This record gives sequence, structure tokens and C-alpha cells, in this order.
Amino acid sequence: MRKIDLRKQLKPLYSAKPGIPALVEMPRLKCLMIEGQGHPEGNVQFQEAMQALFGLAYTLKFKSKLGPAKLDWTMMPPEGIWWARGDVPLEKADKADWRWALLIVQPDAVTAPMVREAKAALREKSNPPRLDDLRLASIREGKSLQIMHIGPYSTEQDSLVKLHHFAAENGYSIGGRHHEIYFSDPRRAKPEKMKTLLRLPVKRAAPVPRN
Repeated sequence: MRKIDLRKQLKPLYSAKPGIPALVEMPRLKCLMIEGQGHPEGNVQFQEAMQALFGLAYTLKFKSKLGPAKLDWTMMPPEGIWWARGDVPLEKADKADWRWALLIVQPDAVTAPMVREAKAALREKSNPPRLDDLRLASIREGKSLQIMHIGPYSTEQDSLVKLHHFAAENGYSIGGRHHEIYFSDPRRAKPEKMKTLLRLPVKRAAPVPRN
């Protein structure tokens, strides 16, 4: 059996010192993905999406381990990419207009047929809502700034300000969507101890014209 330690392989890209911005170069990553809209709190669509995502991720891993692929891997944490309709800044948009994509990174060896087989198995077992909305996708954010935020989601703005200041001081501008990697389960962790990696794709800022 081939064992892939995804957490070890991707550790340099999925870690940062608390409160200290870090610059990383993100490669193309394969993932299971599902999209939706609205604020996550009390959002049935969000809860169903997360349930389907985890269900398929674990079913895929189990079937790959026991099936002909004989492939096993460490499970990566769930992630969320956030934006607002009409490219309005997220913090200024109505929460009802929030858009999101939930994802879990997968090994490159995972294929579309493997995902279809896992879907069929999960449908037969429990058939969670929104299962058909899941897809195998890939993302490539390239050069990005990230920071480990310690605390509740409501205080993320403090860490985001640090990222924006670091970007400006080092000649970058924000070039992509707000990205969060969740290392803590909000149902179990104390809010002040929650760990969330915040990531913002960046690009070189245009030079200021000289008179």
C-alpha cells in the first residue's frame, strides 16, 4: 500500500507563526470542492455542504485504501474561500451576499472516476444532501501572504490588517480571494484558542507614477 503524508508534504505551506505574516508560493492543488452562499451561522446550506464534504472525503479515502488503488493518505483540514457578489469587499458586503467554496485538499493521484465511485458508495450508505454538488477541482493561488490567527472568527480582522500592512510595505497588492484553513473545530475548541490560517493571494503592486 502507498501511504501519502499530505500534512507533512504541505506543512511549509499550511503553517505560520501566530501573528506573523509569511510569504508562500502555492502550487496547483487538487481538492474536493462545494460552493454556496450566505453567512455560515445558522445556514443550513453551509452545514449540509460541510457534512457532504467530510462524508465524501472519508469515503474516498477508505475506498482508495481498500480498493485496487491501494492508496492511503492523511486527511487535510477543511478550508473555505470567501468573496462577495459584485466583487464588493467582504467586510463591506451584506452577509446574505457572501459566496463561499468549501474544500479539502486531495492527493494528485485521486481521479474523477475514484470520486464517482466514492459518491455512489456514500449515496447508497447515507445519501447526504448536496452530495451531487461536490466536484473534484484544482486551485492555484500562486504567491500568497498568510498568517496564523489565534482566537474567534470575529477577531480575524486584527490579523488581516497585519497582512494588508505587510503587503503594502513589501510592494504587493491583494490579488485573490480571502482564504481560511480551519485547524480547530468550533464545536469543541474554546474561542480564544481556535487556530485559523488566513491566506490572501498577492501580486506585485503597480509602481506609483512620478511627476
